[in-house]
Amino acid sequence: MSSHNESILREPLVTGKDITYAQVTNDILVPVENKPNKAWWIGFTLASLGALLWVVCVGYTFWTGIGAWGLNKTVGWAWDITDFVWWVGIGHAGTLISAVLLLFRQNWRNSINRAAEAMTIFAVICAATYVVAHMGRPWLAYWIFPLPNQYGSLWVNFNSPLVWDAFAISTYFTVSLVFWYCGLLPDIATVRDRATGLRKRIYSILSFGWTGSVKTWQRFEIVSLILAGISTPLVLSVHTIVSMDFATSVIPGWHTTIFPPYFVAGAIFSGFAMVQTLLLVMRKVLNFKNYITMFHIESMNKIILVTGSIVGIAYLTELFIAWYSGSEYELYAFTNRIGGPYAWAYWAMMTCNVISPQLFWFKKIRTSIPVSWVLSIVVNIGMWFERFVIIVTSLHRDYLPSSWAMFYPTWVDVGIFVGSIGLFFTLFLLFLRFLPGIAIAEVKLLLKSSSLQHKTKLVQAGHFPPEQVEHFKHALSSKYDSVTEEDIKELEIKQQ
Repeated sequence: MSSHNESILREPLVTGKDITYAQVTNDILVPVENKPNKAWWIGFTLASLGALLWVVCVGYTFWTGIGAWGLNKTVGWAWDITDFVWWVGIGHAGTLISAVLLLFRQNWRNSINRAAEAMTIFAVICAATYVVAHMGRPWLAYWIFPLPNQYGSLWVNFNSPLVWDAFAISTYFTVSLVFWYCGLLPDIATVRDRATGLRKRIYSILSFGWTGSVKTWQRFEIVSLILAGISTPLVLSVHTIVSMDFATSVIPGWHTTIFPPYFVAGAIFSGFAMVQTLLLVMRKVLNFKNYITMFHIESMNKIILVTGSIVGIAYLTELFIAWYSGSEYELYAFTNRIGGPYAWAYWAMMTCNVISPQLFWFKKIRTSIPVSWVLSIVVNIGMWFERFVIIVTSLHRDYLPSSWAMFYPTWVDVGIFVGSIGLFFTLFLLFLRFLPGIAIAEVKLLLKSSSLQHKTKLVQAGHFPPEQVEHFKHALSSKYDSVTEEDIKELEIKQQ
């Protein structure tokens, strides 16, 4: 990008002084090429213990049956489907950041898309485990697919939203996995070229013979755009189809046409919150401050604010529809949510999902790393409560008061959920250990257009009026913790 096309008012996407292409590679590959630090080992140990708990609880469920959960004849869906929808929602942000922002040429995605894509893969894996466990007979899980079988006439029910789920999520996982792995190829080749011995042979196989030629890069960019085009409708379709599990039923509180857009907004909301949680930890532990800047953090917070506001509108719309419908059963379902025995869950949901994101209207909070991290966790807690409220409170009191029942989770329910979180972080930490957590090739594209050092050179050359330079310096000093006083002072000296 030529200098006259770059505005000084755009905040830099890469900070640091005298950053070269070689330094970008060295900085990002530190966790891959060096031994893990103490923070990684502590996190991996805790996550592995969680994953072990998951193995124990899932194994116990397979051995004894789903009667090990707290389900009863009234509440046939509970934590299992709550956790499933929660994990699918978390997996949405990766595809949105990678595909949609790529199509819209948003360069701020370059530093965060790799971790977001990996998060998508691991979150969908965690979601799929709940589907298999809930079947009761997991060894027959392949029956969900229309495969030839010995019975000849046995086919799946294509009218069932549960079958739609299987196709949507398997498609989403496959496309997301291919998209993620294709983006990794040039970086795997970089690790291959720097490795020796057995590591070099392994990364050589994984790189699929990447040569870095012009033709290779052309095909890489074409494939990336094609996969982005395929992935974009999946962002909307997958959680829309998940919402059909509820919307096509006749249960009060479920059969509503607002569920598809409401679920999609909620999925993006929770997904971006989880990306924010992971990125802030990566930024600190792996010393990626120059590549995951305050601009990225603030942009993510703005998206959380927007999608959180959409979710809040959906909550109010649900209440209005329940009143306007004239159905006493529908109205009671929402009255029960607000003031019934599970009212604490409803108000926890409203507090975490509607009230807490509104704090991001204040720039001081949007640009505070500790507050952003805490609020991102609060949002995901609230989104879990949202799924719990939708599922359990709509089931525990049905048309017959004689069949009303409360749901109480067992230790297996809690263990599987906590264990799935441990499984997720185990996979994510292994990813950071053996593969680059930031897209090296894509970050290098920013050095000549959107980096602090490039803008500093433009200021030194006198391409910008003094008032714009002052605005730029103020933005750096007020928000960017990765920019030192010397960097700002250099702008002042050079400008004079």
